[in-house]
Amino acid sequence: MTRSKKSIQACLLAMQELFPHAATELKAATPFQFLVAVILSAQATDVSVNLATPGLFAAFPDAESLGQAPLQAVEAKIQRIGLYKSKAKNIIATAKIIHDTYHDQLPESMEELIQLPGVGRKTANVVRGEIFNIPSFAVDTHVERVSKRLQFVTQKASVLEVEEKLRWALPESQWVQDHHTMIFFGRYHCTARKPQCITCPLLETCNFGQKYVAQQNGK
Repeated sequence: MTRSKKSIQACLLAMQELFPHAATELKAATPFQFLVAVILSAQATDVSVNLATPGLFAAFPDAESLGQAPLQAVEAKIQRIGLYKSKAKNIIATAKIIHDTYHDQLPESMEELIQLPGVGRKTANVVRGEIFNIPSFAVDTHVERVSKRLQFVTQKASVLEVEEKLRWALPESQWVQDHHTMIFFGRYHCTARKPQCITCPLLETCNFGQKYVAQQNGK
């Protein structure tokens, strides 16, 4: 049985107390650079992206220059990032579209954003929320893991179902901030490996956490 709206909101309040200053950790100087950083962050850590992008953006700071960049030159700048070969192709192709079609301005709509190479619903939601302040709830691996462990949704819920449940349960004005809060909670507390269940303020109502603590105590 999944949690009620009131219970999910209470969980978020507890997470906010742990991480009151949660915010994006990707570094970028412009909206276009932020879009590129988010594309690069798929299945990669923000740390690895932030190590690679200074060199990338120094060489190709805007859509026009990146769109004209040689593929091998871009690959060399981001090779520390997972899936760098396909990501290099995607960011070059996206840069061309941003420059040629949108005259160096990022599109705002979900429909236009997800047409860009390398941009899926999660990336589009991140950009819409962070750059345009449009109420959005991006679901990454951390948000999905936390939502399932805390039984916001069933274990079989799709990423879209997770997003829909969170949008239903949480105030629209809080979606962007709650997204960051859940990411920090999943990245630094309710981690994929060795979660800090024993010190978690949500342990009393978390079946996953109680089972995990029992297993650890049984060793």
